[in-house]
Amino acid sequence: MTLTKSVTDILNGTIESVKAVLPFEVTVEKPSLFTQSFTQHSIGVLIGMTGDVRGRVIIEGEEKTFGKIGEGMFGMFLEGEMLESFAGELGNMLAGNLSTTISQRGFEMDITPPTVLIGQTKVYGFDRAFRLPIHMNNIGSLEIILAVEVAA
Repeated sequence: MTLTKSVTDILNGTIESVKAVLPFEVTVEKPSLFTQSFTQHSIGVLIGMTGDVRGRVIIEGEEKTFGKIGEGMFGMFLEGEMLESFAGELGNMLAGNLSTTISQRGFEMDITPPTVLIGQTKVYGFDRAFRLPIHMNNIGSLEIILAVEVAA
């Protein structure tokens, strides 16, 4: 399995997962590669990937965006600890759906429990990652960062 094919499958699986989990009209921009550290500014969720696909998924956005997503999915605006808990659960839903989606493509992948990141956080420790900007009309934007390694 080549790294290029694996990354393509994971990016496509991530896009499918976003569209399956989020009940909004979603626009996904073209992914971009970056090799420097990543700084998150408001709220994010870090989930590890293990198996054939190793690495990390980070879902990052503004608190108000996560709040509006929660409101759209559950009918109530979320804030404080409820918002933080929801962010972790949203990350779990997206990464779990990704794991299921790419297992159907022949990958073995498992995920770790979500870690919620609050405030400005610098994330490093990867050689390269892909930034996948997600836009939702009248909701806001999220960025999904995929730092992927493929098992030998």
